[in-house]
Amino acid sequence: MKSWFMQASADTGTLELRDVPVPEPKAHQLLVRLRAASLNRGEFILGHGLQKSGTSKAIGAEGAGEVVRAGADAQAFREGERVMGRCAGAFSEYALMDAREAIAMPASLSFVEAAAVPLVFLVVHDMLVTQGRLRAGEWLLVTGVSSGVGVASLQAAKAIGARVIGTSGSRAKLERLQAAGLDVALETRGADFHDAVMQATGGKGVDLVVNTVGGTVFAECIRCMAFEGRLATVGYVDDRLEATIDLQALHARRLTLFGVSNKLRTPEQRASGVPAFVRDFLPAFAEGRIRPLIDSVHPFDALPAARSRMEENRHAGKIVLQIGGDA
Repeated sequence: MKSWFMQASADTGTLELRDVPVPEPKAHQLLVRLRAASLNRGEFILGHGLQKSGTSKAIGAEGAGEVVRAGADAQAFREGERVMGRCAGAFSEYALMDAREAIAMPASLSFVEAAAVPLVFLVVHDMLVTQGRLRAGEWLLVTGVSSGVGVASLQAAKAIGARVIGTSGSRAKLERLQAAGLDVALETRGADFHDAVMQATGGKGVDLVVNTVGGTVFAECIRCMAFEGRLATVGYVDDRLEATIDLQALHARRLTLFGVSNKLRTPEQRASGVPAFVRDFLPAFAEGRIRPLIDSVHPFDALPAARSRMEENRHAGKIVLQIGGDA
C-alpha cells in the first residue's frame, strides 16, 4: 500500500510517499480502508514534540473509511461499515484504528466531511463541554477562529446556543465565518482585542476563551475573561511558549486556566472521551446542525501542496486529503 512518511530533521519535516505492507489488526483494532484524511497543523510543527529529530514515521492523525477486518475484541464493527476516527498514519491507503476510537459515520456525512470530524471535534468537545462547561447564552472568544480547531469551536458553540467572538487577520475568512454564525468578527492578529470584546459583551467579558494562537495573546485573553471565566490553551502557532499571568485577575475573578492535549495521555485516556462526544455531538452531525467546514480537497499524491496551503495560512476550515474511491 501507499503511505506518506515524514522525515524530521532539526528544523524541517520532509514528506516521502512509500510502499509499505498492509498492517495486521491486533485484537482491539480495526483495519480500515481509508477514503479521506484531514490535515492538522500540529503534526507538521516539529516544535510540538510529536516527532523527534532524526526519526521517520507514517503521518496523519484522523480519517474515515470502511472496515476491512476487525480484531478478536473489536467485533462490534462489521466488514464494510463506514467509520471515522483518530488513527496514526492516516495519510495511507490502509490504517489501524483502535476500536474504542472508531465512530460509526452518520449517513449524512461524506467521507471527506467525516475525515474532518474526529480529532478536531473531540478536542473541541473536551474544551467546550468537558472542561469548558459552555452553556447556551454564554460568550465564547476564539483567537485564530479560521483554523480547523477555531472553526469547529464556532460550529459546536453555535449548536450549544452560545454567542461567539472570533479573531483573524483575514477579512475574507471572517466574512465566510460570519455566514456560518460568527456573531462578532475582529480583524486582527495582535493582542489588541480587549476593548472590542468588552463592548460586544456589555462590559461583562467572555465566559470561555479558546486560544489557538499562543503566548502572544495569552495576557489579552485573560483581560477579556468574565467572572468565573475559563481559558483553554490548545495551540501556539506563534511559537511563543511563555506568557505572563495576572495573578490578581486569576484570584479575584475566580478564573480557570486549562490545557488541551493528547500528547501525554494513554490510549485509555484518549478513548475515554469518545462516548461523551458520541452522545453530545454526533446527533448534531446526523441532523445537519453541524456540518464540517471544508476548505479544500486534495488528491492523495498532493499532500505536499495541501501542507503548503495550511502552513501559508490560506485556509479557512479543514484541508482534506482524498484517498481514492468515493468522497
